[in-house]
Amino acid sequence: MRVYDLIWKKREGGELTREELEFLISRFVNGEIPDYQMSAWCMAVFFKGMTFEECTALTLAMIDSGQKIDLSSIPGLKVDKHSTGGVGDKTSLVLLPLVAAAGGTVAKMSGRGLGHTGGTIDKLESIPGFRTDLSQNEFIKQVSQIGIAIMGQTKALVPADKKLYALRDLTATVESIPLIASSIVSKKLAAGTDAIVLDVKYGDGAFMHDFENALDLARTMVEIGNRAGRRFKAVLSDMNQPLGLAIGNSLEIAEAITTLKGEGPPDLTKLCLTLGGLMLFLAGLSDTPESGEEMLSEKLSSGAAFAKFKELIEAQGGNPKVGDDLNLLPKAPVIRKIMAPCDGWIERINCRTLGIIAMELGAGRNRLEDIIKPEVGLRLHAKVGDYLKKGALLAEVHALKDSDAEMASLQLVDCFHFTLEPVDRPALVKVII
Repeated sequence: MRVYDLIWKKREGGELTREELEFLISRFVNGEIPDYQMSAWCMAVFFKGMTFEECTALTLAMIDSGQKIDLSSIPGLKVDKHSTGGVGDKTSLVLLPLVAAAGGTVAKMSGRGLGHTGGTIDKLESIPGFRTDLSQNEFIKQVSQIGIAIMGQTKALVPADKKLYALRDLTATVESIPLIASSIVSKKLAAGTDAIVLDVKYGDGAFMHDFENALDLARTMVEIGNRAGRRFKAVLSDMNQPLGLAIGNSLEIAEAITTLKGEGPPDLTKLCLTLGGLMLFLAGLSDTPESGEEMLSEKLSSGAAFAKFKELIEAQGGNPKVGDDLNLLPKAPVIRKIMAPCDGWIERINCRTLGIIAMELGAGRNRLEDIIKPEVGLRLHAKVGDYLKKGALLAEVHALKDSDAEMASLQLVDCFHFTLEPVDRPALVKVII
């Protein structure tokens, strides 16, 4: 078997076999295939695509490149959720303890943020003392004991993905849907869970701006997961405005706590109930996704979901008192209030720009080595479809110093577009795959 022949075959639109893809990935990880040949293959995939069978074989080959987490010692079906990322996306912080409170077994591996979208691990680490560097044994033990654990991604899982992504990033092939799908699903399957719900976001603040491309990605990932013997579903959700009202690590933790107490923003609450209902259904804990949502609503109103979040915090070394006293979370020394520049309805928000403003304040990273400032970020007081009078409170900037707040304030007000005509609030969930 020659790499040249596999590049040529894909360039001509041919379908590679499982054996050919296993050869390609294993030899690339071992350093036997040079970057220039793998780059050529990635470009051929970018233009010619891959069948579902190829995508599945590629995903399984990538999983086999490293270690796998074995959760079989834990009774029942283990569930997980993955989001493709967006501005203000703190869904996991609410969703996972909510599902665990309803009897779900949640084993979650999360990543750090890069660019204008935040990472769950960074957000959790804004809780004083919270540990995310669990060993596999600690992770499995905690899931067994309290039904939930969240840990950072380990380098031992799917090393092929890290090496391949670095190459794609340098060769303009990141946007290939087969390669994106295989990258995401390989990491989820290697983590050992049985059922996974995907939150695939589209719009200005999402990785996938175009709905049709997001739909294609969702279908591809669900197909790979199901062909690999796991239970997958996907929700396509709108990211043309931030999710909830908070953008920034400790601000999002505070909003998640408020939501777990049943007092959160309607859009965040609704998305968590939708995703959670699907998770309970896939785990066999509810007859339908709708009945799963009803179970979760009860856990919110009873306080069980909030109690589970405090249990999670304590189990991972954090201070559970933050749930009762948000002042224990990091606070920005400078808070600048931004007022509406005119009367009118908000018709559009530059979501991506808001994410970039928060990142430049220190809430995110331009580079992996950048240090996160947990206390900074933005808090919105109005969203699309809301009517404001001139001078009403529009948003807040939480910054480390006055100059940062001033710079962010000047950019932020231009992110909101007003009209004198009434505007309907957009639907958050577009479709379920």
